[in-house]
Amino acid sequence: MVGFAAGYVGPPKLTLGRAFTGWTVDVPMLVLILLLAGWYLASARKITKAGGRWGVGRSISFCGLGLGFWAIATMSWVGVYQDVLFYARAAQTVLLVLVVPLFLATGKPITLFIEAYPAAGRRVEAVIRSRVAKVVTFPAIIPLALVAVPMSMYFTSWYTAVFTSGTIRELTYLILMVPGCVFFWTLLRVDPVPKRYPYGVAMWITAAEVVGDAFFGIAVIADTNIIAAPHYHAVGYPFGPTLATSQVLGGGIIWILGDFVGLPFLAVQLIQMMREDKQEAAAIDAELDARDAARETGASGADGAEGASRPGSADGASGAGGVEEEDRPWWESDPRLTDRFRRA
Repeated sequence: MVGFAAGYVGPPKLTLGRAFTGWTVDVPMLVLILLLAGWYLASARKITKAGGRWGVGRSISFCGLGLGFWAIATMSWVGVYQDVLFYARAAQTVLLVLVVPLFLATGKPITLFIEAYPAAGRRVEAVIRSRVAKVVTFPAIIPLALVAVPMSMYFTSWYTAVFTSGTIRELTYLILMVPGCVFFWTLLRVDPVPKRYPYGVAMWITAAEVVGDAFFGIAVIADTNIIAAPHYHAVGYPFGPTLATSQVLGGGIIWILGDFVGLPFLAVQLIQMMREDKQEAAAIDAELDARDAARETGASGADGAEGASRPGSADGASGAGGVEEEDRPWWESDPRLTDRFRRA
């Protein structure tokens, strides 16, 4: 901390250089990050030693990007200036709510646990398949929690409580990450999930999250009252911007950076839905082709047998049957639609 005129005691003016060199040590977060990295790498090594395979990309995603952004959110310039600059706190919020959970989820930690520790993994799978898990991860709940949790922090006394209590600050970091972890876990579906909803549902959930980020950011920008004004006035950061400008910058970060994560993820959901539809269509076509081939084979055999016993009568009968089969509407043979459009 550096002392300045007008009673300010805090970090020096934020510059581009200090954004790279300004770091602090958050002991609880550092210990937790190192423990998670050690567990992940040890579990991956256990799988490979047992003859299994664990992709390097997953380890990079979880340890390098997920835990790396976690460290940036709590110990880089974001952590240094979170108490004195509103927009630093806003950047921290987006990192903890969206960015960190995204990369942790793509590292497939649940699959890693199940494969590395089969006995305990079976219990984890049972919990995932439970009714409680299905209710908690219901699509209508996830995007609501993803926006409601940080909004409730910003517009209540919870926001300033973080400045006065180290315990509340550390717990807040973890609470902010929970909705994002559930969001990306259930939508990415790279790990076992309580229920595999269609990608169309996932797209609607992601779109709702994008809209929610915009609503959150605009609410912060449009608020004519300075959030946590007594605290920031007491801090007296002398280098600018003004408190009102800092709040507008923070709202813009929540809106734009949130959409920067949400919109590409929405595009990924669209691509996955198209791929799934293509695979499903190919499987249905193959099934229908197999049925047609079996029908033709059976009809040929029946024609031969019937022609030998009753010459002259088989053509009309088999022809009528063939016409009836060929003239059936396509939806009566489509497994996805047979229950809807079956004839009475």
